[in-house]
Amino acid sequence: MQTRSSQGDRVDEAQHLQQSLEALRTLYRAVRELNSVRDLTATLQTVADSVVSSLGFGAAAVNLVHGGELQIVAVAGPEAVRESLNGQSGSRQSWEELLDRAQQWGSLRYLPMEHPIGDVPMWRPENGQPTDPDPDAWQPEDVLMAPLYSADGELVGVLSVDLPEGGRKPGKDQCELLEMFAAQAAIAIDNARLHWALRRSVAELEREQQLLRASEESFRLAFENAPSGMAMRGLRPPAEGRLLRVNAALCNLLGYSERELRRDGLTAFTHPEDRDLLPEGETARRIEVRFIRGDASVLWASVHCSVVYDAGGNADFQLIHVEDVSERRSRELALVHQAAHDPLTGLANRTELRSRLYEILGHAEPVVVMFCDMDNFKQVNDTYGHAAGDAVLVEVGRRLRQHVREHDTVARVGGDEFVLLVRDLDPEAAGDLVTRLTTAVSRPVEYEGFEIKVSASIGLGTAVPASTVDELLREADQAMYREKWERARRKADIHRVSHG
Repeated sequence: MQTRSSQGDRVDEAQHLQQSLEALRTLYRAVRELNSVRDLTATLQTVADSVVSSLGFGAAAVNLVHGGELQIVAVAGPEAVRESLNGQSGSRQSWEELLDRAQQWGSLRYLPMEHPIGDVPMWRPENGQPTDPDPDAWQPEDVLMAPLYSADGELVGVLSVDLPEGGRKPGKDQCELLEMFAAQAAIAIDNARLHWALRRSVAELEREQQLLRASEESFRLAFENAPSGMAMRGLRPPAEGRLLRVNAALCNLLGYSERELRRDGLTAFTHPEDRDLLPEGETARRIEVRFIRGDASVLWASVHCSVVYDAGGNADFQLIHVEDVSERRSRELALVHQAAHDPLTGLANRTELRSRLYEILGHAEPVVVMFCDMDNFKQVNDTYGHAAGDAVLVEVGRRLRQHVREHDTVARVGGDEFVLLVRDLDPEAAGDLVTRLTTAVSRPVEYEGFEIKVSASIGLGTAVPASTVDELLREADQAMYREKWERARRKADIHRVSHG
């Protein structure tokens, strides 16, 4: 004979089963409605609406990942909730920190009201004080969130819910329903995003194809009459890699006939050092390369390549636009030269000198530094004027340059100071070079009928292991001053003897 207690247990089990079935039917209806939507905006709003209409929450918001932020893109619930949340956004980092701090309720995340939420947008009622001391009561600033992940595990958004029915924290069954719905919502959102991107791509492709078909004759005229060089390179057999067409401007720019260009291709006329830069195949980008023109001169050109597709969406040919940028390149090179060279003598300046010396020492190459200082140069300026002084400096720089090799460096580092970097020179040869340079500099300089007498003192510095740029320059500078002092002393001795 069954007891009254066992009969009651079966009734409770039947009621619980009935409630679970009804909850599953509710979830099924919500998911079916969700999956029937294809538009991304409508899908997002359906997610929020379904939570409120079917899952027992009074408010819901969908936060969608957009770059470094999560933006609220759909809200359901009371007017106050919608007005507070619509259009709000929070940083992705803040969201991730919030999800990490929250309690894990399965795949859901719960944060009690006493925890800060940072700059993450959440609805807060005007009265944010606890309304019920019961620990199972839902407090005004409690937060429940369902992270939304795509099939490959990428976070696509967060579904946040509020105002659970009955003012109680959601139970196990309600949380499980929310978890299942969130998983389906994430898939639906991801599918809607892909569908939207696909539709946009297809629409764009159709528009481009229509424009291409409608403007074929206009394209031909524009191509042939373009003021800058144009070429078409095939991307499909049997013309793959060959120039299908070139315009007159390109022939004039490069100095070759249409037959020569179509027969040999642009690569044949590209500077050898730049040939690997030319885009091949279905590549669209902009580069600058050098071409060898028909008269053997070098042309700097900006080359822009883009791919043109046929009506079927297949790569048809590569459109190549060639523009002469030689003048701009020349200006850039001139600016680079000015930044590294003395404007009066054209020699390297102090910055360039130090850069070259750093490079030499970095490769542990033997180098001799010669510091050359003009003797009594102020008298030249005082006697003949600054224009004459400038002429003397230019001539002295030219003479110094004449007596060293092409790969050596002569720099003007001050008013009448020069520094020479001479590589691969033994001490004896360095001494001989100093003698030759001193002799060359000491020849009079002719200026407007005057013979201006000049002389210079030259000091040597030699690189040794662990030498630094400053040490080497300082050594040469000190050697120059010793030479200048020694020369003054010898001159004084001679003067004393001659008047003794």
